[in-house]
Amino acid sequence: MVATTHRSAPPPDPALIAATLASAILKGERRALARAVTLIESTRPDHRSIAEGLIESILPQTGRATRVGISGPPGAGKSTFIERFGLDGLNRGRRIAVLAVDPASKRGGGAILGDKTRMAELSRAPGAFIRPSSAGAETGGVAPRTREAILLCEAAGFDTIIVETVGAGQAETTVADMVDMFLLVLPPAAGDELQGIKRGIIELADLILINKADGPLLDHAHRAAAEYANAIHLVRPAYSEWQVEVRAVSALQGDGVNAVWDDIARFRLALEETGTWARRRADQARAALLAEIGTALLDRFRSTPAVATRFHEVEAEVRAGSRTPAAGARMLLAAFLGETQAPPV
Repeated sequence: MVATTHRSAPPPDPALIAATLASAILKGERRALARAVTLIESTRPDHRSIAEGLIESILPQTGRATRVGISGPPGAGKSTFIERFGLDGLNRGRRIAVLAVDPASKRGGGAILGDKTRMAELSRAPGAFIRPSSAGAETGGVAPRTREAILLCEAAGFDTIIVETVGAGQAETTVADMVDMFLLVLPPAAGDELQGIKRGIIELADLILINKADGPLLDHAHRAAAEYANAIHLVRPAYSEWQVEVRAVSALQGDGVNAVWDDIARFRLALEETGTWARRRADQARAALLAEIGTALLDRFRSTPAVATRFHEVEAEVRAGSRTPAAGARMLLAAFLGETQAPPV
């Protein structure tokens, strides 16, 4: 009797997986797009290898969409605005992808609101794609791989990519470095409340919308819009081609929301005519390069054996107050660089 030998299947070819997925995405297959976003969000080394090949292969088919970032404090009605705005866009013949970044649970690590229930009508529309992602440990209101998710959605044929930030406050400025136009949605506020809106995020906004201009808040919203409009004149505009506007809207009733599409069109035209649009895209690509270098260096630093063997010891000393953070950093950097003396930091 001859023994049967079982040969194990060869490992999947990363290049083939990336090519197959890219082909499906370029055909506009939603399931493939969802799988691709999951892939790029994975931190597994084998998944990262496939993801990088995938992004390289679809890169020539990206860059034509309009990228819109939407931020604002909790309670401003961002999701209600995005749904109404998206539905108006679909009526104009646009194809819209929404990358909704949700807060992450520090205990469980998952997204607290990781579903599409806040934009139920838009999520059912054939011309829309909504993807919630967890912010994880990232600050700045976006997820770790939002930039790559934008490229995937563009390759799938969506002409407007909306990035909705976490909505946790003033730190949400990272999104402005990866979109073309930054919209700030605010609830009605006036007087002393206006002082709570820091200059940082206001200076990044290309359009400010005072939401909830309906019912008993209608007059209050219009007064707030007038106060913000006066305040915005104290801020130096980011572009000589564009004066930031402030307007009251009602996402609930749809008043003023459809006109935002015209604002975006005027903004893009103004910046394209002077070349600012293309220069901004190039600057964002450079910023993404530097961010990737920083992340890769930190990963390599932490995984280097010479650092890994000392890291927890040095960390404990710093936590206990027996070693300063600067001294601990010099020691670990010296170990990383293979130097006998720690360089200054």
